[in-house]
Amino acid sequence: MAYSFLLEDIMNILQIVLPVIAIAFTIYFLIQQRKDKRGKRLRISLISLWIALVVSMVIVNLIQQNVLHEINFELQHPLFMVLTAFAITTTALILRYRLMIIGGVLFGLCALTSSYLKLPEQLLVESLAWLIAFIIPGHLLYARNKKNNQPNERNTVQ
Repeated sequence: MAYSFLLEDIMNILQIVLPVIAIAFTIYFLIQQRKDKRGKRLRISLISLWIALVVSMVIVNLIQQNVLHEINFELQHPLFMVLTAFAITTTALILRYRLMIIGGVLFGLCALTSSYLKLPEQLLVESLAWLIAFIIPGHLLYARNKKNNQPNERNTVQ
């Protein structure tokens, strides 16, 4: 594919600017989080869990490269899904949210199911697993919190 010099210059600038913006936003977010002392241990535990998940995924890729001398994506996705299922279930246990626990277990079962399929079907099963484990419980939790935090309109004085 042929690129113009202008497009190449824009791409070179974006390669520098976008990471700088991302790092600045991350630093701002971390500073804001330090000011909030509520739930600090819980927050640190969950952040550590998900960082450990990412590190584990990198290690799985390194092991796969060392053993097979290639990255087999049909093996990689089910392994990543199992690791993610563990992280989801552990997060749900820490937060004591039963529907997310069920979602994490179903995510693990979807990982097992996807190991029998080819890569395109694995991606479909993985997207279904994300829907089951995060999207549905998240929307239900949001709706429940929104309902519980609304003032009762009959009791308000006008």
